[in-house]
Order: sequence, then C-alpha cells, then structure tokens
Amino acid sequence: MTPNLSNHFYLLLVHIPPTEKSGKTVLANFLSDATEAIGGDYSPTQGVRILEYECPNVIANGKNIGCEVELWDCSGDQKFETCWPALMKDSNGVVIVFNVDVPSHLKEIEMFYSSFVQQPRLHDSQCLLVAHHKPNSAAGKGRPNLAQHLNKLTLIHSNLEDDPEQVRTAFRQFLGAVVSSLSESRDKEEMSIIT
Repeated sequence: MTPNLSNHFYLLLVHIPPTEKSGKTVLANFLSDATEAIGGDYSPTQGVRILEYECPNVIANGKNIGCEVELWDCSGDQKFETCWPALMKDSNGVVIVFNVDVPSHLKEIEMFYSSFVQQPRLHDSQCLLVAHHKPNSAAGKGRPNLAQHLNKLTLIHSNLEDDPEQVRTAFRQFLGAVVSSLSESRDKEEMSIIT
C-alpha cells in the first residue's frame, strides 16, 4: 500500500451495522467497476475486502486528473473493531454508508465519524456520507436529521437502481475534494520546510 504517491489514494468504505444487505458491497463493486451487474448473491463482508482500480476524469484544483484508488470495503460490525486502527492508518478518505430506513443509524454515524475521521485527523472534506436506499425504500431524499456537527459533511443519496450515474459522479467529486485537500496539506508542509 502506497497511499502518498501523487495520484494513488486509499479510501475506506464503512457501513453502520446492523446493515446486513445494506448495499455497501454492491456500491463498492459498482464504483470500482468490479462487476457489471448491480444485483447478485449476498455475501457479508468479513473484516475487509480491497478493490483497486483506476478512476479517470476526477477534477481536482481545476484540473482533470486520473487516479488510482484502493477502496477498502470494511465491515462496520463491532466484532472487527480491534482491526479498525490498522484499517484507518494512512487512509486518505472515508465513505460512511448507512441505511436511511434504519433510524438508529443516524445516531451511530457520530461514533463512526469520531473513529474514522476525527481520530485519524482527516478533514471533513475527506469524509462522504452515503444515505443508501435499497429498492422500494420508503425514506425520502432530503437531508436526514443528523447531529449539528455532521451537517457540514457532504451527503449523497444512493440508489443504484434509479440513478447509478449520479452516484458515480458524486463519488468522483468526492475524490476530487480528497485530492485537493491532500494537495493543500502537502503544499503547507512544503512551505513550512522552506521557511
């Protein structure tokens, strides 16, 4: 794993349990072009599954760049909590997937935000909340009732059956924000060395 190369990024994709069959792995497969089909047999993520792929057409700092992505499809099941520090080490961004039809997830986002974003000291621009809608979901597409400090995070609604390309576009915009944030951090670090 070499997350600090100029166009190589390491992102964690975590979900809030209990979300068996929440669609996180299907979302990961879709974003990485790991499969052509959106459906398929269900197999819960055990610990972590790593998807490596190239993502063209990412806009960062006004430039169209391509980048290599390691998308770590991580189980949010607390039985794997002892593994989380190793998974978070050197991550460049975090995608928190939650099921909008499960009200307890709105509270649990805070714990995942604290563990996966605040503790490793990522910027808010390096976190994406994904309100995943399973087929026939009754939940609306408005902003869910989140804790105040989470309202500044980028949130997208995903429904791969209704509008898959909107999800892909929003994810590429998130990648661009991650690239821009990392670029700004590197520039500041270089300036501090020079001065």
